[in-house]
Amino acid sequence: MSSLRRKWVSDPAFKLFKKVLPPLSATEREAMEAGSVWWDGELFSGNPDFNKLHQYPKPQLNDEEQSFIDNELETLLEMLDDCKIVKGDRDLPKEVWDYLRKERFFSLIISKEYGGREFSPLANSTIVTKIATRSISAAVTVMVPNSLGPGELLSHYGTQEQKDYWLPRLADGTDIPCFALTGPEAGSDAGGIPDVGTVCYGEHDGKEVLGIRLNWNKRYITLAPVATVLGLAFKLHDPEQLLGDKKDIGITCALIPADHKGVIIGERHDPLHLAFMNGPTRGEDVFIPMDWLIGGSEYAGRGWRMLVECLSAGRGISLPALGTAIGHVTSRTTGAYAYVRKQFGMSIGKFEGVAEAMGRIGGLTYLLEASRTLTTTSLDMGEKPGIVTAIAKYHMTEMSRTILNDSMDIHAGRAIQDGPMNYLASLYLGVPVAITVEGANILTRNLMIFGQGATRCHPYVLQEMEAAANPDHEAGAKAFDGLLFKHIGHATKNTFGAFFSALTGSAFVGSPMSGETKRHYKDLTRLSKALAVSADFAMLTLGGDLKRKEMISARLGDGLAYLYMASAALKKYEDEGRQKADLNYVHYAVEHCFYHAAKSLNEAYRNFPSRAVGRVLKGLLFPLGNHFEKPTDGVTLDIAKSLMVPGRDRDRLTELCYIGKGDDDNVGLIENAFIAMYGIRDLEKKLFSGVKAGKVARKGLLEDRLQQALDADVLTNDEVEKIKEADALRYKAIQVDHFSHDFSEVLTNKVTKAKLNSVA
Repeated sequence: MSSLRRKWVSDPAFKLFKKVLPPLSATEREAMEAGSVWWDGELFSGNPDFNKLHQYPKPQLNDEEQSFIDNELETLLEMLDDCKIVKGDRDLPKEVWDYLRKERFFSLIISKEYGGREFSPLANSTIVTKIATRSISAAVTVMVPNSLGPGELLSHYGTQEQKDYWLPRLADGTDIPCFALTGPEAGSDAGGIPDVGTVCYGEHDGKEVLGIRLNWNKRYITLAPVATVLGLAFKLHDPEQLLGDKKDIGITCALIPADHKGVIIGERHDPLHLAFMNGPTRGEDVFIPMDWLIGGSEYAGRGWRMLVECLSAGRGISLPALGTAIGHVTSRTTGAYAYVRKQFGMSIGKFEGVAEAMGRIGGLTYLLEASRTLTTTSLDMGEKPGIVTAIAKYHMTEMSRTILNDSMDIHAGRAIQDGPMNYLASLYLGVPVAITVEGANILTRNLMIFGQGATRCHPYVLQEMEAAANPDHEAGAKAFDGLLFKHIGHATKNTFGAFFSALTGSAFVGSPMSGETKRHYKDLTRLSKALAVSADFAMLTLGGDLKRKEMISARLGDGLAYLYMASAALKKYEDEGRQKADLNYVHYAVEHCFYHAAKSLNEAYRNFPSRAVGRVLKGLLFPLGNHFEKPTDGVTLDIAKSLMVPGRDRDRLTELCYIGKGDDDNVGLIENAFIAMYGIRDLEKKLFSGVKAGKVARKGLLEDRLQQALDADVLTNDEVEKIKEADALRYKAIQVDHFSHDFSEVLTNKVTKAKLNSVA
């Protein structure tokens, strides 16, 4: 029976599979082997185990991390004046640099053994998020040494001698690191690095030693202008085979002191007028000894895997943190501004057009925070989930762009006049930075998420590919035979399950939860089955062409990503005790994800190269059409209202938004005005009652109208004074900065508190 199955089914399928097999380059294979499969694998299975999701640890800071955030971090935030940093000094002040060194902000990930903080990914992310709500320039300065860089590479791969020398110096700030990866000809395609090193003998410290002669030209390197030690990625060649029998060894990483002969460093780029240090570095005929390779000569040629492993972790921490910071700031400030800013006699937040944008800001902020903490949970568990971190990087930075545009729209002129009072401008300039770095978003979406995810996360495909690549044909065919029929059974079960779920509206799909989120778990399982079936059809019918069908791949990747983020929202709700006040946010986040996941899948079917395959998929997976819809107006309006009510629920949503204590703090000013105006809402109702009774004019100067209310006994003297005090704060908060006609106040760094206070 087995031989007949092999003859008539498995062997022909094996030949076909080898023919349509998407070819894996060496760098792609290393990227897949370096990463790990986590919740993304459950989503690809078609039957996600939600008990497993809820058993993942709750995101929680330990006492030491919380103390650092409450004390050292708070002190740093009080020291930062972003307008002065960006428009005046174009750099962090010396006292800030000194403080960052002293309090080991550059060594959050270095172990305590070497003097570092050894904080968790969650703590690292939380610290960067909170700094970013105060200053993008400061946040980038802190995040880079704790992301892809010499500290992490040395910790994982350095020789003991390298760790003992460099890590204490990096931990206490004696040395400032940068890592040079990107160049004019190699950006997202890091595997295409043109910078080269040649193994040879040369002179070092007066002796002839085996080493490497290097030439490089890198750009966009954060901290390069001030770095004292340079991490460098390059392609290593050994034409004389001094290290072994290979001439082309591959991508290699080295650590080079910035003052070493031939190293050119110190110039700056101008990244959209933000003030973090970023610049080029070049090397001309630079000779380094072999023991400057990270990990020593044993790690020559292993740089790509080192980079992939470290980059996947950093990608899941730093850039999602910037996106989340934007959510916290925009939710906090836009809700406050929409309440205090009035048009036609009422708060602009009460207009449904404004409320729609506010609801989107609040709902997506909840989704951002949920995705941030679920992603750091994977890293805290020791995973290296390349697909999950790619999802977080792409979708969280894109969501931050959406909500920041909404916030800019609501603030209007208040947002586009830059100066000390503007809390949105630097964030707006920072969004393209987050979208561009650590893998440009276009590449991340079109090539990485589904392109690697479909192979890496599928229960059988990677094993089938390994069987097909086995040089022993018989062993490969035998292994393929067993895998094929497991794959067929898996695909058949998902196909019938998806079809039945679609016909019945997920009514008979199991759910681990009761209550208002029960239906979300049912629909998530249904869409997971649809994704699994779509992936099987795409790989079967497109094969190696799937790589080149980037728009199809991107849409299928979006389907996976939105299911991941919906899972994050549901887990956050459970982790935080199923708080009733969060339900609108959960419904918004999950329904937003389901709508876009289903839309993306249907767009993929519509554009399949084979129209017949597309029609089959749509008929199987959405036989009654796509009935997943955007969040309702009711949910959207309720979220908008909640952003305009001070208290515990609003504070929880925006807890990482820094609010300064000084009268000149821009976020503090709008917050104080909001609290004051909310506090007189009952008095405003009394004043409006006077208007309806004909005792107070509907329009006119507030002072005149208050006098009318006082004369008519609508309000008392104390009540009038309370309204005047609150309105003075309101008026001050809605102003914008103004300067001398030649901007000399900015250029000479004379932006003062007096200027901020003079507007009222």
